[in-house]
Amino acid sequence: MTKSKWFSPEQVQALIEAAVANAVAPLKARIAELEAEVARLKKDSSTSSKPPSSDIVKPPRPLPPGGKRKKRRRGGQPGHDRHLRASFPPEQVDHAWNYELPELGPDWEPLDEFRTLQQVELVKKLFEVHEHRARLYRSRATGDIFAAPLPQEVTRAGLIGPRLSALLAFQKGACRMSYTSIQTFLGDVLGLRLSTGQLAKIIQKFSAALAPSHAEVQAVLPGQAVMNIDETGHPENGKDLWTWGFHVPGSKGFTFFHIDPSRSTKVLYEFLGETFSGIIGCDYYSVYRKFLRETDAKMQFCWAHLVRDVKFLITLSDAVTRRYGQKLLAKIKILFRLWHRREQMPREKWERAARRAQQAVLARARRAPCRIEAQAIAKRFRDHGPYYFTFLAAPGVEPTNNSMEQRMRFVAMDRKVTQGTRGERGRRWCERMWTVLATCVQQGRSAFVFLYESIVAYFADHTPPSLLAQPP
Repeated sequence: MTKSKWFSPEQVQALIEAAVANAVAPLKARIAELEAEVARLKKDSSTSSKPPSSDIVKPPRPLPPGGKRKKRRRGGQPGHDRHLRASFPPEQVDHAWNYELPELGPDWEPLDEFRTLQQVELVKKLFEVHEHRARLYRSRATGDIFAAPLPQEVTRAGLIGPRLSALLAFQKGACRMSYTSIQTFLGDVLGLRLSTGQLAKIIQKFSAALAPSHAEVQAVLPGQAVMNIDETGHPENGKDLWTWGFHVPGSKGFTFFHIDPSRSTKVLYEFLGETFSGIIGCDYYSVYRKFLRETDAKMQFCWAHLVRDVKFLITLSDAVTRRYGQKLLAKIKILFRLWHRREQMPREKWERAARRAQQAVLARARRAPCRIEAQAIAKRFRDHGPYYFTFLAAPGVEPTNNSMEQRMRFVAMDRKVTQGTRGERGRRWCERMWTVLATCVQQGRSAFVFLYESIVAYFADHTPPSLLAQPP
C-alpha cells in the first residue's frame, strides 16, 4: 500500500511562491527590456546626440497651466526695439525725380525738403559683352598671318568674365543651385544661354582658383592653440565618406573642411601632426580619445552631448537610475550657473567656487548605482573626467562643441539638397567652397568679394587672397 505524502500549509505556500517567482521573473526581465527599448526610441535631440532634424515625431510641448497657450502675433513683439531700413546715401542714388504742385498758388511756400521714397530696380540689360580684338598681321615676305597677343587674364577667363564667374560660383556653392537651375536663371533673367557643360567648366576653374587659399589654411592647422573638430557623413556614388570640420574660434579664426574616406585618427594625424599640443573641443567619439592617448593634445569634451545623455537617464523606468541622473544634472546646473557669472565675480573667488563645483560634479558622477546606463556615465568621468573641465582654466575654450556643429549644419543641408558628390573633383570643390563660405561669415567678410578676387588672381596668375585674418 502506497503511503501518501502530505504537505503542511507553510510548505504549500512556499511551493506556490516559488512557482510564481519562476513564472514572473522572466516576465519582469522582459518588461525591463521593453521599457529600456521604449526609452531608447523616445530619444530626441534633447536627450541624445541626435540632431534636431530627427525629431520628426516629437510630441507637442505640454500646455501651460490653464490649458491654453497664448498665440503670438506675427511681426514685431512688444518690448522689442523697432528696426527700420536705413536710406541709401546720396552717392549711391543713380537717378532722382522731383515732384511738384505748382497749382497751389502764392499762398504756399515751397520748402527745400522732400518726402522721399527710394526704389531699387534692375537695369534692363543685366550684363555687358566685352569684345577683345587681336589685330592680325600678314608678312609681306612669306604671307604668314600673326595675331597680336591677348592678355592672359582674358584668354584664361574665356567666354565668362570674372564677376559673372563669381556669381555662378556663389549660386552653385552658397545657394546650392544645380547646373540646370543656374542655366534657367541665366536664360530667363539675364537672357544668356549657357550649356551645363560650360557651367561645369567654370566651377572647375573656380575650384582651382580656391585651392591655394584652402591649402594655406590647412598648413596652419598644426600650430593652433584651440580648435573645435567634428565630422559628418558624406555620400558619393553609394560610398560613405566623411566630412571633417576644423574650427578655430573668434573673428580672426577660420573654419576648414576636408572630405575623406576615413573616420579614423589617420585624418587627425594628417592635418594636426604627431606633435600637436593644442586644445581640441569635440564629442566623446573614440577617435578623439585615441588621439588624446597617443599625443600631447588636450581635450574639451562637449558638455552638450553629456547633458543630453544625463537627461536620457531621467527618462528611464528604473527609479535608481532616474535619481542618479537628477542629482548629477543638479550639480551640472550649479556648475554652469557659476560659469555664466564669471564676469561678475572677482577672479580668485570665482576660481575657488569653480573648483568646488567641479569636485561636486565629479564626486556625484562617480558614485553611480550598479546600472548599465549610469555606470557608462560614471566611466566617462573616471577615465576622462579632467577633460570635461578644461574650459574652466583655459581662456577661449568653450564647454561645448556647438561652434563647429553650427558650421556643420550648412554641410548637412548641402548634403540633403545635392545628394553628395560623384568624384574627386566634386569633393575638392565642396571642401574648398565650404571653407571659404564658413570662414568669410566668421570673419565678417563678403564671400562674393573673396570669390571675385580669387578668380581675378587666378586668371592673371597673381597671388590669391588669403583666408587668414593674420597671414603667416
